[in-house]
Amino acid sequence: MTDFFNQHGSEILSKSVEHIYISFFALLLGIIVAVPLGILLTRFQKVANVVIGITSALQTVPSLALLALMIPFFGVGKTPAIIALFVYSLLPILRNTYIGMKSVDWNYRDVAKGMGMTNMQSIISVEVPIAMPTIMAGIRLAAVYVIAWATLASYIGAGGLGDLIFSGLNNYQPDLIFAGTIPVTILALLADFLLGALENKLTPAALKEREE
Repeated sequence: MTDFFNQHGSEILSKSVEHIYISFFALLLGIIVAVPLGILLTRFQKVANVVIGITSALQTVPSLALLALMIPFFGVGKTPAIIALFVYSLLPILRNTYIGMKSVDWNYRDVAKGMGMTNMQSIISVEVPIAMPTIMAGIRLAAVYVIAWATLASYIGAGGLGDLIFSGLNNYQPDLIFAGTIPVTILALLADFLLGALENKLTPAALKEREE
C-alpha cells in the first residue's frame, strides 16, 4: 500500500484537483442558469412546462453520447466536459427551484405585497428563503450527479479521476480502479455534506423550527 501511494500519490492528488475543477464549474454554471430560470418560470406556467420538458429530454441522452456531441463544437478537454456536465446539472436544480417556489404559500406573498414590497423584493426576501430547502435539495442532487459523471470526462481528454479508473480497467490493475473510485465517492459525500451545511445556514430559523 505504501509503495502504491509513493508511486501514484501525486497523480491521485492532481487528478482529484482536476475532478473538483470540472465538477465545480459545471455545477456553478448549473446554479447560475437554473435557479433564476426556475424562479422566472413560476411566473410563466405555459412556458414552464415546455422548458422543463426540454431539460428532461436532455437528461435522457446517455452521458457518453452527450460528451461525444460536444467534441465537434468545443473539441476535447475540460471545456466540453464542463458544458456537458452543466447540461446534466440543469434538470434537478431547475425542477426543484420551480417546485420550491410554486409551493410557497400565497399568504406570504400577500403579506409581502401588503408591506409594500415589489415583486422582486418579495422573491428575494420572502419566497426564495422559504423555498431554499427544496432548491438546495436539487443542488445537492445535481452535485452528486456531476461528481459521479465527471469520471466519464476522461474519455474526451478532460482528465480527472476517471483517468485512473479507466487506466485500471484497461490494464487490469484493481489498485488504480480503487484509487479513482474511492476519492470520487468521498468527494460526492463531502459535497453533499457541505451543501447540507450551507442549506442549514440559508434556511430561515422560523422555517427550521416549524419543520422540527
